[in-house]
Amino acid sequence: MPCHPARARELLGKGRAVVARQVPFTIRLKDRTRAESEVDGVQLRIDPGSKGTGLALTDEKKEVDEQGTVVTVRRGLVAVELQHRGDQIHRSMQQRAGYRHRRRSANCRYRKPRSNNRTRPTGWLPPSLRHRVDTTYSQAARLCRYAPVTEIHIERVAFDTHAIGEGRALTASEYQQGTLAGTEARAYLRAKWNNACAYCDATGVPLNIDHLRPRSRGGSNRISNLVLACAPCNQAKNNTPVEIFLADQPDRLAKIVRQLRTPLQDAAAMNATRWQLTGRLSDLGRPVHAWSGGRTKWNRSAMGLPKTHTLDALSVGRLDHESGDAIVRYPGQVLVVRATGRGSYARTTPDRFGFPRLRRARAKQHFGYVTGDLVRADVPTGKWAGAWTGRISVRARGQHSMAMPEGRINVSHWNLKLLQRGDGYGYSTRLEP
Repeated sequence: MPCHPARARELLGKGRAVVARQVPFTIRLKDRTRAESEVDGVQLRIDPGSKGTGLALTDEKKEVDEQGTVVTVRRGLVAVELQHRGDQIHRSMQQRAGYRHRRRSANCRYRKPRSNNRTRPTGWLPPSLRHRVDTTYSQAARLCRYAPVTEIHIERVAFDTHAIGEGRALTASEYQQGTLAGTEARAYLRAKWNNACAYCDATGVPLNIDHLRPRSRGGSNRISNLVLACAPCNQAKNNTPVEIFLADQPDRLAKIVRQLRTPLQDAAAMNATRWQLTGRLSDLGRPVHAWSGGRTKWNRSAMGLPKTHTLDALSVGRLDHESGDAIVRYPGQVLVVRATGRGSYARTTPDRFGFPRLRRARAKQHFGYVTGDLVRADVPTGKWAGAWTGRISVRARGQHSMAMPEGRINVSHWNLKLLQRGDGYGYSTRLEP
């Protein structure tokens, strides 16, 4: 069972427990086994998100209030905020595709494009979305190993992307008739912009379709992201954000930005992964209960809690606060787990054209350490003399770089002591608002 830090210090001081893991800090009892103990068990509550996911370990107990009514009180024991790197994976795959596409058009040796009729297994997801499912499952599995989790509660919410795009609720045939009903994109844009350039009002010249948010910066092909532009304006804007390109024309910028709508990438990512995540969590051998996002918001608002992923996770599940059920405690400190990966498979570092710029070391381990290891450094002399704890980036010459909250220093491998192996995540803490 999760315990108070003072209780952990007492157990460690008396020799009844040993440190099993540094981050998250976990101890293991030595004087009795699980079979010899009485453990009530805790619940794991998950609030999935596109950029980040909140996880909370809670316990619920029955208590009698002042009126003699039996109510359920929920306490937050551990709060974890998992930060995904799906956007980084997406950008890396786009960059790789750009390198390969260029080599096919240049006079270079190239890799032939593969056919687009390859079959995909059932439940296939793009790597950037698969990463969200895998990392959430990995953190849930770790918490199930560290604590006696008896059941899992997850928020499984579906987003109506069509209604989000319109900015209002839709009914009946409105779902079948979108912005381009009965027309096509170019004709619609010509009618909307009166056959004139959106940037300079030029008429009687060839007009191109331009993306307000460039594709290279995450823009989509939605009709609200498209305008008409003459060739000089299209070339001058290139992939510059429209806010910078029209910074000296605030009136025109306000008119163009007014048509932009909320991006739907995050909502689409949640819709694509919600069933996959629930299915993966069932592999942990605990009962999985799915709840709506409306119930989570209702519980959080009734308890007067601000909106964060971890507090949303704490509010997931049934809570009859009208009858007196309440959340009586939440962790003041949140463990922030940032997915960093385990390095790169690339053997060279490319330049901006995709050609090798320098060769990378074949080995990832140098002098017994790999990038991401948590170490303790005892620096004997110099400006940074003393004992420091942080994560390192290894170098082949043995003079490793260590990152700490106080800064980054170079330290020899002779002065390092390994505390915990790197596991593909970076750890930090923040205070709950």
